[in-house]
Amino acid sequence: MTTTNRKVLFVVALMLGMAGSGLTTAFAQGLPALTDKDREEIKALSVTYRRSLFNCKGDEYASLFATPGGYFASSVRGEIREHKAIVEMVMGYDRCKGATPPPLGLVAGQAGSGLPEPVIEAAPFGARAKVVVSKSGAYYDDEYVKTPQGWRFKSRTVMADDELKAGLTKQDFTEIRALAGDDHGYYEDLYGEHNGVNTPRGKAFGPDDRPFRTSGLQQTLTPEGVRGLAYLRNNGGHYEDLYVKTAQGWRIKERKYLPPVTGVPATR
Repeated sequence: MTTTNRKVLFVVALMLGMAGSGLTTAFAQGLPALTDKDREEIKALSVTYRRSLFNCKGDEYASLFATPGGYFASSVRGEIREHKAIVEMVMGYDRCKGATPPPLGLVAGQAGSGLPEPVIEAAPFGARAKVVVSKSGAYYDDEYVKTPQGWRFKSRTVMADDELKAGLTKQDFTEIRALAGDDHGYYEDLYGEHNGVNTPRGKAFGPDDRPFRTSGLQQTLTPEGVRGLAYLRNNGGHYEDLYVKTAQGWRIKERKYLPPVTGVPATR
């Protein structure tokens, strides 16, 4: 056997060995491999996440996201990046208003959860994983970054059952936010009860003790496409949009501007 053949066999054996430990992708992309300790710390984030969310520990929950830049996202919640807003989201649930907290249950990766083990992969920014949260397939699309305080969420995006049935992905909602201008800080945060009327805070809209609902653009899946609701910052007026996916990507099919009801001058 020639020296060249020995080298080839060595590389093949090395890659086969890495395949079982999840290192092949990182090796192929030239990324630093994740250690067993990294993976355990990343999996522990989901355990702490669930505990702090269900026990109404807003600050503990918010501290799981990297600062600056870490965010929680979903279609109806928007991209929530500010620590205060993340805390408000957690504390706005009914269970945090005196109701009995529900059982914690188990998360994917814990024995007895009945959910598939998350596959944690190395990424240029740190790591990523798909964490299934229901038997029907809903999941968190996670990105992780290593900070001086340990591993934190770079982002955690909820993909709900109905969104998956419609064939939507995290990228779809990201593209809609960009199309609507939600990545420029133009829109107010929204407050209100679940399935109720959501508006910014202020005397013109309702009591200021309404719970936090959405950061910026609120997206809702409908049979016609994705509906959007966005209140212009320092304006009072708002857009009611309909987005549809075309061969060229997402487009605005309909945009209605409703002026402020309080007589505040409109600045579109």
